[in-house]
Amino acid sequence: MADAPLMVVDGGGVVTGWSRAAEQRFGLSTADATGRPVTEVLARDRAPRAGGGDAAALRVEPLAGEEWAIRAAGEDRDAIGQALLDVMFTQAHVQVHLLDPELRVLRVSDPSPGGSVDERMRGRPFGEACGFEEPERVHAFVREVLDTGVPGIERLFHARPLGAPGGRRTLSVTAFRLQEGQATRQSARGTVLGVAVSVVDVSERVRRRRRDAALAAVRESVGRTLDVEATCRDLVDALVPEYADAGVVEVVDSVLRGETVRPGPLDRDVPLRRAAFGGRLDPAYPVGDVRPVVHGTPYQRALSDLRARVVPLSDVSWSEADPERIRILREFGAHSLLLAPMSLRGTVLGLLSLYRCGDAEAFTEEDIPVAAAMASRTALGIDNARRYVHEFTVASTLQRRLLPQLPEDQPAVETHHLLLPGRASGSWYDTISLPGARTALVIGEVSERGLQASTTMGQLRTVVHALAALDLEPDELLARLYDTVARLARERAQLPASDPLHREALAATCAYAVYDPFTETCAMASAGHPAPLVVDPDGTTGVADLPIGPPLGSTTQEPVAAATFPLRQGSVLALGSGALSEHLAPPSGALRQVLAHPDRPLRELCDEAAYALPDSAELHGSVLLLARTRTMPAERYAAWELPYDTSAPATARRLTSRRLADWNLDDDTGEATELIVSEMVTNAVRYGRPPVKLRLILDRGLTCEIRDGSTTAPHMKYAGAVDEGGRGLFIVSQLATVWGTRYAPGGKTVWSEQTLPPDEA
Repeated sequence: MADAPLMVVDGGGVVTGWSRAAEQRFGLSTADATGRPVTEVLARDRAPRAGGGDAAALRVEPLAGEEWAIRAAGEDRDAIGQALLDVMFTQAHVQVHLLDPELRVLRVSDPSPGGSVDERMRGRPFGEACGFEEPERVHAFVREVLDTGVPGIERLFHARPLGAPGGRRTLSVTAFRLQEGQATRQSARGTVLGVAVSVVDVSERVRRRRRDAALAAVRESVGRTLDVEATCRDLVDALVPEYADAGVVEVVDSVLRGETVRPGPLDRDVPLRRAAFGGRLDPAYPVGDVRPVVHGTPYQRALSDLRARVVPLSDVSWSEADPERIRILREFGAHSLLLAPMSLRGTVLGLLSLYRCGDAEAFTEEDIPVAAAMASRTALGIDNARRYVHEFTVASTLQRRLLPQLPEDQPAVETHHLLLPGRASGSWYDTISLPGARTALVIGEVSERGLQASTTMGQLRTVVHALAALDLEPDELLARLYDTVARLARERAQLPASDPLHREALAATCAYAVYDPFTETCAMASAGHPAPLVVDPDGTTGVADLPIGPPLGSTTQEPVAAATFPLRQGSVLALGSGALSEHLAPPSGALRQVLAHPDRPLRELCDEAAYALPDSAELHGSVLLLARTRTMPAERYAAWELPYDTSAPATARRLTSRRLADWNLDDDTGEATELIVSEMVTNAVRYGRPPVKLRLILDRGLTCEIRDGSTTAPHMKYAGAVDEGGRGLFIVSQLATVWGTRYAPGGKTVWSEQTLPPDEA
């Protein structure tokens, strides 16, 4: 370096540092000079003094610690300094200002011929001379440097534009105090001469950083959700107001419903929904507005050629095509528009519109690739959300179709349900009519979500319906359901390892309850599902004392126990998804408080339950099934105990004939029913044990029940042509719509159901 010392000497006058220039001047190498007294070295000085003399002058300067630097002093150093000043005050990149203590311009770098800039600015206050927007702030900054002597480095200030309106310059200002003795470090208290200020136009650098920051913000915040509208709002929030004064995101309307858009430029009649807006402007159209893009505007052009563009708004030729939008833009002083179509793989998903207003600088061609990258990133997030919405729509539709569409009219139970909206539903419910005017209530939940949840739910619901048709007790039905789920789990484990379902365990819960209106009792069993809430007619509430078995799909092999509890007429049984337990079970639970009024209509209770529950994600898709019990009207059934002898069939036929006449059933139905009763009573007397009881029930159809004390299962035989017996149950199967057997402590019941003509039902 030209300013490096010739040598360095310690406090004892011994040379500790040596330079190449010293080797040439004194004729000693570094090894020979280091360690010698400085007096010996100086005696070998061969450089002539300027103007005559023995040797050129040397200058001594203190260094850190006790060392000293010895430098060459002469006119060559002053010439370099002068040359440096000349360069600084004639170059154009960095504008240098010399200010007096009053902060007036003394000299300014001026590359123009004749020094017109220097002449024009000389004597003016620095803050005003450079066109700063806030000269008082600039003045305070330079005054602080002048007063404290602490340099101010690269402080940014805005200045008025030099050319067209609608923009501003960003200037980087660096200031140093000028003081006597600074160069030689003689004193920190020398006379203050003024301030040297350098000004650099960093507008393009700031613009580039602004564009980079905006793109980084979009990459950071956009695409984190699977909601189309939330993705659009995230985009606007990332860009307004840091990058643009206003922003609008419009999305093809069908995209929000998860539909697939046809590839290629957007047709003129395809509607766009305004999904997000933010900024200083009042929107020309509100968020949620749906309309096609106006033809003959830059918006339509961007969606046609799929190219981002900058559109000046100072003098538009398309104002007649969209006058309301132009009125709003002019009212708020918007002067620059940046458009970027949001497309993915050639398919248009929407449009991004950014505006700058007032004194904000206009968008330039450099903003176009940035806007295109933003739009591309957003299009990817929107498409991911669209795919999720599509899958959710399919899963929700499938689930709705698998659930009961309308509550089935039950003779002794009134039911109503509440299905909370949500995208993570694995809950299901059912009401099943059973023989003997009984009703089965089912509620369950699967661990999967989405389409797979609906598939598993449909499988379980079908299995429960098939098992319920066998008229099994609740604990026996769930035992067989355990076996079915275990078989489904084994089938899942046999899927290829690449199938995501292969790694997902099959787990579910289910509760099955059967209400008998004649005994006013409910028999229930649970496979991992919470116990229901029982509300008595007087409003007293309590959780049913029900043993909870392991969930379906569990490896735990434990028997499932059923419980039977009374349900008086007018009681309400509330079965809910697992997430509702904390609102059903505690005495202060929101649902428990609502259901403490069982006399209200079930529809109103479901509505009040929906209002009382918090809007939390864990409750989305939950189900609440309410059932109000009734007794069977006396005029709709008849029961008798029959003698246990050969006269029982005739007695049963006579009693049946009278009751059917009271019910106004025609001769065909009456004859078929008498024959069914005669055959079933004959079997009970011949193969069963006393007591033998007959019960006729008229509800959805005509039910005949024969109960005896034997647990021997009846078996339908196919008698030969010459056989005298063995045709009883075969006759019953031909005359009845369905028949079966159910078992209970102390015996069995053989039953049959007949569908009645519409005019007799």
